[in-house]
Order: sequence, then C-alpha cells, then structure tokens
Amino acid sequence: MPVVIEDSRLKPIYDKVFAGERLTFDDGLALYRTSDLLAVGYLANLVRERLHGNVTFFNVNRHINPTDVCVASCRLCAFGKKAKDPRGYTMSLEQVWETAGQGWSEAVTEFHIVGGLHPELTLDWYCEMLRGLKERFPQVHLKAFTMVEVAYLARRARMSTEQVLWRLRDAGVDSLPGGGAEIFSERVRRIICDHKIDGDEWLETARIAHRLGLKSNCTMLYGHLENDEDRVDHLLRLRQVQDDTGGFVTFIPLAFHPDNTPLQHIARTTGFADLKNIAAARLLLDNIPHIKAYWIMMTPRIAQIAQRFGADDIDGTVVEEKIYHDAGATTSQSLRRQELLRLIQRAGREPVERDTLYRPVQRSEATFTVLV
Repeated sequence: MPVVIEDSRLKPIYDKVFAGERLTFDDGLALYRTSDLLAVGYLANLVRERLHGNVTFFNVNRHINPTDVCVASCRLCAFGKKAKDPRGYTMSLEQVWETAGQGWSEAVTEFHIVGGLHPELTLDWYCEMLRGLKERFPQVHLKAFTMVEVAYLARRARMSTEQVLWRLRDAGVDSLPGGGAEIFSERVRRIICDHKIDGDEWLETARIAHRLGLKSNCTMLYGHLENDEDRVDHLLRLRQVQDDTGGFVTFIPLAFHPDNTPLQHIARTTGFADLKNIAAARLLLDNIPHIKAYWIMMTPRIAQIAQRFGADDIDGTVVEEKIYHDAGATTSQSLRRQELLRLIQRAGREPVERDTLYRPVQRSEATFTVLV
C-alpha cells in the first residue's frame, strides 16, 4: 500500500523515485525542508531495498590512529593536538604494528587508518608503516589516509598528489577512507576548517585516486554551521565525481559532535536529523552503492532504525575509536561480531559480513577469537 504523502513538495519526488528518475537540487531542498520524515524514509527505504533487498552489511575491522598531533587548528575537531601539547601522542612504527596485533584474529579483514597532519612524520615513514602492516597481516585490507592527509603529504614531500598515491599504493594502501570532506561550502569551511584543503581539492584528490584504481568512501559532516543548500550542494558534488569515476563505494553521513571543540555551544544532532541525512543521501546519491549508518556517531539504536531509512551498512567492530570519542561520543568504542549480528537481526534485516569492497566473507564460527 503506497504511503500517504501529505507534504505537496514531496509528491513530485515520490513520482520520480517510483519511475527511477534522478532527483534535482530543488528536490534535495524539499527533502531537507519537509517535516514528513516518515514519507522521506519510506522513499529512501524503497530505493535501498531495490538495491540491497533485506541485507545489512557489516565487517570485522579495527581502527588505528597513529598520531593525534596536527598542524591544523580546525574548530570542529577535538582530536588534533599541537606538537608541544603534552596530551598529544605519536606512535612509533613498532607501536603501530603492536596496536594492530593487539587482540587480532583471522576474523579481522580491515585496518582503518587515519590520523593528524603531523609536522615531522614523512611519506617514507608512512610507507614503512604500511609495508610493516602488510608483512605482518598480509590478508588484511589497508584502508588508509583521507584525501586531506594525502594532499598534506604531497605538499610536504613536494610531490604531486598522483605521485604520493602511487607511493602509498605500492607500500600497501588498498583503498581510502572518506573523512575530511566535512562540508564543501567555502563559506562554512572558512569558519570550521580553514586549515584544510578546500572542497575542490578534496574532490580532485578523490578523482586522482579513483583514476589510479583506488576505491574510496566519501562523507559529509552535518549538524554544525551548514544549511540545507550546503548539504544538497555537497551531495550533488559527490554524485558528479561518482558519475565521472565510479570510485566511491560507500557514503557515510557524519553527525557533528561539538563537545571539547571551539563549537561546543552548538547542540548535538537529533535522531530526526540523523535519519533525515541518511534518507536524503540514499535518494540523492543514486550512483553510490552503499549508505552507512555509522553506529559510533549516531548510537547503535539510531543505526538500527536507519536500516529502514536508506542505510544498508552499520560499519564494523571498530575496536578502538579516538576521533569522535575525544569529541564527546558516549557510545562504546567497539562491538563484538555477535553484537553486530544481534543489532541487525533485531532491526529486521539479514546480516551479511563483508570485506571492505563488499565481497561476502564466508567462514566457520570456529575461526573467531578475541575480537569477535
């Protein structure tokens, strides 16, 4: 039985979704400005189930943050520390490799590696780190370095972005995470992250990575100083790159956590806003296969509900997450595999374990130890 659409602004969108037509900028504004969340969620779920049926994906992964020392001073960040800050840390290569192995089992399929823009760590250091991880854990996919980190390493090494990506790929990078995109609006970026590359450079770095055969994720940070137009513009610029390269695997909307940042006066996002961003992304990003509800940021319960609002992925075990917990996240820093299975099943979805590129992982339960 079709859903009742009470907001007249949604009726043309309803018709387009059923016809499989692409939504426009104005359609995106209508999605963000309506209060009829259930209707938007219904349409997003329709698209989600066309693509993925009743499946929700998850993986067994581990986050590694080699350093929180950062030359940038982004107002949105509670993670980065200055080089002389006694609270900051920088792992040695041996500590990175040891951290990767703590509690490790054959169940782990991915290391997710991001960190600060360190003033002294070189491209050679990072390449050695990657080679050491590959030597010790050859079967683990290395999803490492945001577009911001890649561009920073290129400037420090006085090399082109393409040259740096070649070096990183040869050292062991298998794909790139999607962080650092924040919001592409220059008006907002000047306030929240003026020390980072601009939106155009983030997108161009992604294009180069995709041309070299590296897949990546993409993100949008919402719930700070951006408006509806900024969010729609951000999503459509990602959609354009995907039209050109096909390199984005997953989109992850990231809720801003203001605690311990210079923007801590801003209220946290609501569950309504979290679900609206998931649903709008699924409807606008018609060419990006997957939408992730990142449980670390939106809580496991909202991530469960999001599986009916357009999301088809709930992330993974994580094990230790620093960036959003430094900004006040109160969620657990890890979930065991059985907990993820239970979350997905209680949301009425069928759990499918995947690797980073969404290939199903098949194994017997006997292979799982410690982390899972």
